[in-house]
Amino acid sequence: MSGGGSNGTGGAERPIYGTNSRDMLQEKILKEYPRLGPDDRFTFACHPGVSCYNKCCGDVNIFLMPYDVLRMKKRLGMASGDFLEKYVLLPVQKDMKTPVVMLRMNDDEAKSCPFLAPGGCGIYSDRPWPCRMYPLGLAAQKDTPDGWRGERFYFLLQEDVCKGFGEAKEWTVREWLDNQGIDEYDEWGEAFKELTLHKFFEDGGILSPQKMHMFYTACYDVDAFRRFVFESTLFKRYEVDEDFIDEMRYSEEALLRFAFLWLRFSLFGEKTVKAKEGVLEAYKGTLDKKKIFGAQKTGDPEEEKQ
Repeated sequence: MSGGGSNGTGGAERPIYGTNSRDMLQEKILKEYPRLGPDDRFTFACHPGVSCYNKCCGDVNIFLMPYDVLRMKKRLGMASGDFLEKYVLLPVQKDMKTPVVMLRMNDDEAKSCPFLAPGGCGIYSDRPWPCRMYPLGLAAQKDTPDGWRGERFYFLLQEDVCKGFGEAKEWTVREWLDNQGIDEYDEWGEAFKELTLHKFFEDGGILSPQKMHMFYTACYDVDAFRRFVFESTLFKRYEVDEDFIDEMRYSEEALLRFAFLWLRFSLFGEKTVKAKEGVLEAYKGTLDKKKIFGAQKTGDPEEEKQ
């Protein structure tokens, strides 16, 4: 699961400050960390009997992907906007290509995770991808244009504070990933990677502030994106399967799938969404827009000016 840039790394990170901190960490991992494949083995266990139990859940940068936010906000029964306001940080760096979302830690001495309870993680079954992966990290480079998958390997985040490595329980990488329920998260991560590592950025493309906001809203604020989808004339203007529309009415996962398709269309010009017949002519002035769209507003401020 990769973030923006030419390389991606996954997992929780101890804070490293500076505008290129993630690039520095990625370079260090790619050059120095031993590389693990699916059948390589390691020993690790985490349970209340380990002396460091819960100590790793603080003073750490946890980068969140859209599916992480979706699962966590559903678990807590919160509106997405409320969740983002309470639990999310948006660090700003001058070289950012897409929004970066991090879990907001408590404002206490330990900078502890807001979901940490005496018995462990309070949202364990819906914990985010980096927490599931630990003590493994994943590094991956962008897939090549001819379809070859970019270099991808796992590595151990073996920190001095963690005593879990002294436990006798042995795993293969594959066994650990299966045990932690990584597959579903990885599927969403691969789809998200197609956005964050898009050729648009390789070619020097830069998102305007308005498009950065669109990216953030579509990926992370599912309730706001639902309003955009269902309270505008979007389905009058674009061909979307009726069953898919019905699914989006009750499934936030379906909304997120459509959000990814919409961003690929609206930001990068891919043909993931198709305009209905007559719509382009309407915007050229050869047809009356009101006959197609009615009096309902589109939800697009730029279109409302036309």
